Amino acid sequence: MDGIFPPLPTPFDGDGALDLPLLRSLVERLNGTGLSGYLALGSNGEAVHIDEDEAESVVRAVRAAAAPGMTLLAGTGRLSTRATIEATKRAAGAGADAALVVTPFFFKGSMSGDALAAHFEAVAEASPIPVLVYNVPANTGVNMPPAAVARVALHSNVRGVKDSAGDVGQLAELVRLAPAGKAFSVLSGNYGAALPGYAVGAAGAILAAANVAPRECVAIREAFLGGRLDEARALHLRLLPMARAVTSQFGVPGLKAALEMLGRPAGIPRRPLLPLAPAPREEVRKILREAGLLPS
Repeated sequence: MDGIFPPLPTPFDGDGALDLPLLRSLVERLNGTGLSGYLALGSNGEAVHIDEDEAESVVRAVRAAAAPGMTLLAGTGRLSTRATIEATKRAAGAGADAALVVTPFFFKGSMSGDALAAHFEAVAEASPIPVLVYNVPANTGVNMPPAAVARVALHSNVRGVKDSAGDVGQLAELVRLAPAGKAFSVLSGNYGAALPGYAVGAAGAILAAANVAPRECVAIREAFLGGRLDEARALHLRLLPMARAVTSQFGVPGLKAALEMLGRPAGIPRRPLLPLAPAPREEVRKILREAGLLPS
């Protein structure tokens, strides 16, 4: 599993209801941009705001809209192992090709390497589709050690990890410890770490920025793989403020505002998240212009 995947936003209408036609429209506009596939129900998809029936509907909608051959990942991590297994089975039935499973985090003080490894091994054993570990310590407060990921990677049904820690050294350690002779993909979940991550062996990236600038995110990786390092670096740096704006700076509201400005509306966030206020909206607009994504 390699290439660039956007973690799709989940559109909601003014009453907070799912807007599945808008979701399908978003996917259809991304088809043909060079992406390898899609992630439904990730952090940027507000998975924590979605119930189980809605989650299944989202996966079905993305599967129906995705172009043939596109890989569909679905976020299925829940706070218990039992609930994660059930969510993973439902996602598989709805058309997901693989499950992205976030680390359990409510009892974070008890989430030792052994506890995390036992959780992922149980999920992988029960899952009808391949499983990828999702490590996102900024949101969960849990940073799964590379040694624990390497232990889990020995299971035949664990096929990769999305690491969003933003630590290139950690990405390198994940690549170093990956089991030899097995298809196991290390994917960066942090834009700033993506280009240097390719240099240490990451197979690709799952990036919020790829919703906003899919062709450019694909082009960065292709330029790197083609040995055009100056080209890759220049494009990476040009998009860096935009990538920051739609993640750590303004989060999901920033991502949805940016897509609306680009003529690809993604609805509004579901509460407790609020739409972006006027002043930060103008800052996002300015950043998009400076990145060459909006006319000046």
